[in-house]
Amino acid sequence: MSEHDPLGTRAGSEGPPVQSGRVPPQLPPTASDAGHAPAGPGGPGGHDSAGPEEDADPADPWPDRMLPLLRTPAAERRLVAEAPGAGRPGAAEPARVLDLALLVGELLLASGEAAEDVEAAMLAVARAYRVHPCDPQVTFTRVAISYQPGAPEPSLTAECSVRSPAGDYARLAAVFRQVTAITAGGVPVHEAYERLVAVHRRGRRYPGWLLLLCCGLLAGAATLLVGGRTDARAWLVFASAVVAALAGDRLSALVTRHDLPAFYRFVVAAAPAAVIGILLSFNGLHLRGSVVITGGLFALLPGWPMVAAAQDGLAGFYLTAAARLLEALYLMAGVVIGVMTVLYVGVNNGADLASQDVPAGAVNPPLQLAAAVLLTLTFAVLLNTEPGALPAVMLNSAAGWTTYGVLANAGAEPMLATGLAAGLVGLSGQLMARYRGGPVLPHVTAALGPLLPGSVLYFGMLAFVRGRPEVGLSGIGRAVAMSMALAIGVNLGRELARLFLPAPRVAPPARRSGGRHRR
Repeated sequence: MSEHDPLGTRAGSEGPPVQSGRVPPQLPPTASDAGHAPAGPGGPGGHDSAGPEEDADPADPWPDRMLPLLRTPAAERRLVAEAPGAGRPGAAEPARVLDLALLVGELLLASGEAAEDVEAAMLAVARAYRVHPCDPQVTFTRVAISYQPGAPEPSLTAECSVRSPAGDYARLAAVFRQVTAITAGGVPVHEAYERLVAVHRRGRRYPGWLLLLCCGLLAGAATLLVGGRTDARAWLVFASAVVAALAGDRLSALVTRHDLPAFYRFVVAAAPAAVIGILLSFNGLHLRGSVVITGGLFALLPGWPMVAAAQDGLAGFYLTAAARLLEALYLMAGVVIGVMTVLYVGVNNGADLASQDVPAGAVNPPLQLAAAVLLTLTFAVLLNTEPGALPAVMLNSAAGWTTYGVLANAGAEPMLATGLAAGLVGLSGQLMARYRGGPVLPHVTAALGPLLPGSVLYFGMLAFVRGRPEVGLSGIGRAVAMSMALAIGVNLGRELARLFLPAPRVAPPARRSGGRHRR
């Protein structure tokens, strides 16, 4: 799957046009670049009243300061007057600031960030340069921000489209750090724009061969996680799942080169696992073909779109949540069609795909814990997570899977065990993100990989091809419900951390006379 180019065309309305392009606008220095104070009280708009942000400590992370303001109705937001002071930028030209905030929103949304956090970042950038009142708006494929300075000045609106967002957590973390630097002060607008363009142009951190290997190992690790065995037949099933995943990835790449929709890529990517699973069942070795198919499902389930969809819905972004959920359902439908087509042929020709081959709980805890960590590692690499965050992600995954295994073996309902384990993953992921000063999603999404309902979805499809539609609908419904439990648990853990855990203090960086920012 090729990396998407999120930098689209910006359009200005109701006032002077906003500049756009892939290179920083070559404009003369503004008051922001020179560090001067604004011309009037409260910035360009001349507002000087206090608001929801007035009691916030400037040393708090910008998400903790922006989310309460963002969740306040726009008509009731009161603005805060910020004196420039040392290390704070002066007033900037509103059009340039809107263009910068729009670029931040584009990159974050294209990298897989939730809509509310994208709006918070855009609002933080605008307020850092005292361009307010601003109203950011984010939907599934659209980012916009408007500025209403009041009469007699005209209002400005900038917007752009972001097509085919995909998980790229290295870029997400890099943009998050740039927003932190902007809100800390001392970064001129043109320099911030240059940094963000450099982040966009930076390629993926992992070579193509490693991504292909991780795709195969993810499916293989899922067979160990579901099967829970270490005999010779289990390793043969592991190797078969790896080969099936590699074949599916190559077929998917072939479809991508012909510019077909993502739905068809998932259909063809799911077929090889089902074919190999059927072939393994036609032998006297009692190989578990169903485990190969389940491992292939783990590699193809749209994990991060489902998590992001539920998070947007819980935050009140219902249009974006519905669009993301519909996208995830279409991709899952592609997987279901690709697998069920092969299953139908195999089952009607005597393939042995008994559901008893798949355990319900932790039957071999050490092996399954190792498999869960391996699955998380490969998932994180496929999401382009930064290498420095991988140990924390694997630790979070181990904690979540251990919680699920303990609860499942104690007799808890799978949905309850999944939700509680996801809540722990969300809470610990929030702590890790705060400690590292980065976004939450890289520490959470991959850690949820072992908890995805791959086996439940497989049983539902198997019931359909065996002529039991009621059982099939129940199984697929349980898979969807468990996905929602994952997302709700993560969101609850995030909100608990934000409300009850103290935020780390962030010291503003020292202001330098020139040169580029060193990371």
